[in-house]
Amino acid sequence: MREIVLDTETTGLNPLTGDRLVEIGCVEIYNRIPTGQVFHVYINPERDMPVEAFNVHGLSAEFLADKPLFAQVVDDFLAFIGDDPLVIHNAAFDIGFINAELGKVGRKALTFDRVVDTLSLARRRHPGASNRLDDLMSRYGIDSSRRTKHGALLDSELLADVYAELCGGKQTALSLTVTESSAAAAERREAGPRQRPRPLPPRGTAEEIAAHEAFVATLGDAALWKEYTAESETAATA
Repeated sequence: MREIVLDTETTGLNPLTGDRLVEIGCVEIYNRIPTGQVFHVYINPERDMPVEAFNVHGLSAEFLADKPLFAQVVDDFLAFIGDDPLVIHNAAFDIGFINAELGKVGRKALTFDRVVDTLSLARRRHPGASNRLDDLMSRYGIDSSRRTKHGALLDSELLADVYAELCGGKQTALSLTVTESSAAAAERREAGPRQRPRPLPPRGTAEEIAAHEAFVATLGDAALWKEYTAESETAATA
């Protein structure tokens, strides 16, 4: 199943008071495994950058001044996410900002019925614990050394790993990696079934065996059972 792991960075906490999107990062996953396909864009918010927000993500108004407006990237963004489920940590925040921007350019809002909120998943799995993204990465042993500041694409990549763990852990080696044991198993399958060094002793009594042989004799020389019996006798004497 295709899903999109998504994160955003903004100028602040509330789009209703004038805060804007400044970065969107998306990672495509199939069956919770990243495919390598991503969508990433910086956005000119057409306003200043409060110092509190700059300290979080390090994106200055000067850096963003020559970046595209949301109206210029919205088509590419919507095409990338399609109608697939969106995996977001603390989804109400990101969806609120995205929908505010969509409303400004006359586009339909995203609905929450397509959203998987990993914060809610984490709270159900780890009740009473802190479930920030940093906490979850530490809990699951995910390397966060690259995360010196928040970044939408990097955080989406890390969240994809967290999401896989929340859903039971990655099992990529079972299907994507040809190990020595799986190669050996394939070779055995190609060679066919192995023969026992000695046939198992018959489980029937002498009377049951005699009755069975008498029945087989009535089937005629073309009976399939005769072929099986011949193969068994050859294997037993080999």
